[in-house]
Amino acid sequence: MDPEVCREHLAEVLTEEVDLLAELRSLLQREYEVLGTKDTVALEKTVLARQQQVGALARIEEHRRSLCSLYGYSPDYAGLERLLVWCDPQGTLVSRLRECAQRAADCRELNDRNGTMVAAKLKRVEGLLEALGGRPSTADTYGSNGSAAPTRQGRVLGAA
Repeated sequence: MDPEVCREHLAEVLTEEVDLLAELRSLLQREYEVLGTKDTVALEKTVLARQQQVGALARIEEHRRSLCSLYGYSPDYAGLERLLVWCDPQGTLVSRLRECAQRAADCRELNDRNGTMVAAKLKRVEGLLEALGGRPSTADTYGSNGSAAPTRQGRVLGAA
């Protein structure tokens, strides 16, 4: 088992991961822009492209895990760190690994932002549907025995 061969493979994997994360970041930014419009066709295309990119990232992650296992290290981050110490004692790949981590964090942040926008849009649509259907926008309440409290129709002016 040659550490130099391992380092070369790992360098290729990390470079591909950096590139895929850069593309995902771009897709997530485009998705955010499309979410602000009513262009469902563009949204579907963007979502499909994002899903394909996430699939490619999952495959590269599996490749990295396999590389760790192949050289006898655990297929987790700790194993990757030990693999790096063995095959890259000069630390030439550390900056690439850090770049992967930073880009992944950026993508997570953008994805969360997009998710917040989607949740807000869904909440708005839910409110509009409730208004159209005549359903009250308040949540159901429950009595002390767990059953739904009776809803009253109309105005109650007093009760004894």
